[in-house]
Amino acid sequence: MKRTAALLTTLAALSVAHAQNVPSPIPIGIAVAQTSKTSLLGQEQVVGAQLAEKYFNARGGVNGTPIKLIFQDAAGDPNTAINAFNALINQNKVVGIVGPTLSTQAFAADPIADRAKVPVLAPSNTAKGIPQIGDYIARVSAPVALVAPNAVRAALKLNPKIKKVAVLYAQDDTFATSETGTFQETAKSLGLDVVTVQKFQTTDNDFTTQVTSVLGANVDLVIISGLANDGGNLVKQLRQLEYKGLIIGGNGLNTANMFPVCGKLCDGVIIAQAYNPSVNNTANKAFVDDYRAQYKKDPPQFSAQAFTAVQVFVEALKAVDKKKKLSTQTLEEARVALNSAIIAGKYRTPLGEVIFDKEGEILQKTFYVAQIKMLDDKNGKYIFLR
Repeated sequence: MKRTAALLTTLAALSVAHAQNVPSPIPIGIAVAQTSKTSLLGQEQVVGAQLAEKYFNARGGVNGTPIKLIFQDAAGDPNTAINAFNALINQNKVVGIVGPTLSTQAFAADPIADRAKVPVLAPSNTAKGIPQIGDYIARVSAPVALVAPNAVRAALKLNPKIKKVAVLYAQDDTFATSETGTFQETAKSLGLDVVTVQKFQTTDNDFTTQVTSVLGANVDLVIISGLANDGGNLVKQLRQLEYKGLIIGGNGLNTANMFPVCGKLCDGVIIAQAYNPSVNNTANKAFVDDYRAQYKKDPPQFSAQAFTAVQVFVEALKAVDKKKKLSTQTLEEARVALNSAIIAGKYRTPLGEVIFDKEGEILQKTFYVAQIKMLDDKNGKYIFLR
């Protein structure tokens, strides 16, 4: 009996000895779209994450230990996101994951991380129900129900005579179907008449049928929930077929990568935003300066949200490390502690001051609305409305 107990004690000690401790540099996973049509959004997220890595490592990383971002291409479909998450968790041994790009992917991949007790920070998943996927899922992307209604109110300020509305959405994208529900509810609550609802696919290029229906309904406002490529083409075809009214684009169109798709015809599109480059704090000033120095323009929302996600991980890791050095913790132990620290923290980020509720939902104070101003066929900027 004593011999058995001694053997069990020895085996337990060996197990602890061989458990992997948190390495240096500290690995953080980035699982966003680098290929597929979704990469128009993912490319901006890659840039934001890379700027954050450089910025925080130049300032000592995590209490003197640098971070290292590990990139896996989550592309634009659920299966690729699942593969990216599995690789980051089981092969790259990351402490946490920023990603994926689309809400559709999040509902498929996030449960994997939650079961493995690996913290996830969603940089652009705004559909209803994302933080509720599990205890290890949080997001720095404000829910569509809070952001999208601001665009409709802004359109009414620009044209108080708006009465009839057309709504178009990508039926194969979870985020778009969630967002269009919010848009439709908002329009009706403001006394507007949603006279036609048109569906399309994110893979579509020809929107003649949908545009014809919109024109036939003689609407004052068009609201589009889709992604940058399909949404940009839809804007272009609406204008080419002489639609003259206001157009609202959802969060999937909230990227400068849409500008080359619809060119000068992007001009005037209204988009609600969770980020404004003029946010006045140290993190945002540094982020804007670094982005402008590299790209000669203001940073977009998706870059700011990716930067913010990395920042939250870094600051939460600092809090964990102060209680017990990360180098002495097993990876499993550190992941659990990191998840708790994320929820407990308060962060001054490019998005402004943010905290999380107990479910991992971001609590952000301020939102914005911008209107696209095209400078030429490929370049434009966001003019923020008061």
